[in-house]
Amino acid sequence: MKVLLHYDAGPGLAARLATLPGIDLTICPEADTALYARLLPEIEVIWHVLRPITAADIAAAPKLRLIQKIGVGVNTIDLEAARARGIAVCNLPGTNSRAVAEMTLLLMLGALRRIAYFDTETRAGRGWSQPPALQDHLFELAGRKVGLVGYGAVPKLLAPILQAMGCKILYTAHAPKPEALGTFLPFEALLAEADVVSLHIPETPDTRGLLNGAAIGRMKPGAVLVNTARGGLVNQAALAAALRSGHLAAAGLDVFAAEPLNPADPLLGLPNVVLAPHVAWLSTGTFARSFSIAAENCQRLASGEALLHRVA
Repeated sequence: MKVLLHYDAGPGLAARLATLPGIDLTICPEADTALYARLLPEIEVIWHVLRPITAADIAAAPKLRLIQKIGVGVNTIDLEAARARGIAVCNLPGTNSRAVAEMTLLLMLGALRRIAYFDTETRAGRGWSQPPALQDHLFELAGRKVGLVGYGAVPKLLAPILQAMGCKILYTAHAPKPEALGTFLPFEALLAEADVVSLHIPETPDTRGLLNGAAIGRMKPGAVLVNTARGGLVNQAALAAALRSGHLAAAGLDVFAAEPLNPADPLLGLPNVVLAPHVAWLSTGTFARSFSIAAENCQRLASGEALLHRVA
């Protein structure tokens, strides 16, 4: 089965993938549009990571039978075009949850302790000459109210860790969850009460722009926002304004409305923001779990069995 991994795979990952049985795998870096265009006509399966799969891509791949998302969110795939062709779309829920949970915790701690700022200052030789006023803006996570927006796989892993660190857990979801740690609150009440707000929901037409200027204004003064979900959930201009004004103390962001982030984006100039380039999911553990299931779905496709985690 001819499979295309549309991703810049490192040498170790490429070597491991080459040993998968029954798969004729070609790796195409996301930036190599010419190679991608040459490969599409013969490909039966695309292992898709980040670069959007458009209706034009699907039209150029007459043999395509499966789009396998390496991850969870399928907002980067033209689902209507796939359905019109009868092309299956699957994702991999849970395979990156451990990595994302750990990165979320890292961003919380990094934002509260201004780690990006101190890293820059230390490298520039100014680390030991900081203004005394900065002491008033360095916080511990223990004792804080952490509000989890959504309570899926990542919050289920993260909540017990936060609780063990001495945090009070708040969460919001479509409805209270009996198995959840912490206290259920409606979204607006959570915003007003949480010291740290962490986003863990998909980007859909209903959630896009959920954290707009009005919602950010309802957040507790001095709160911290962490986003490892999707950038489109947040109005970035409103977020930057709240961070500049001091209404929000800090932010930890792994995702953005447009990626790569524009070099002129005002978030890049703010010292109270910790940034990462959409890599919360990225770990060797994620790869091991993800490609094992992706390979199994190729085997199931070849034998006519039901696919795992089919979403379209």
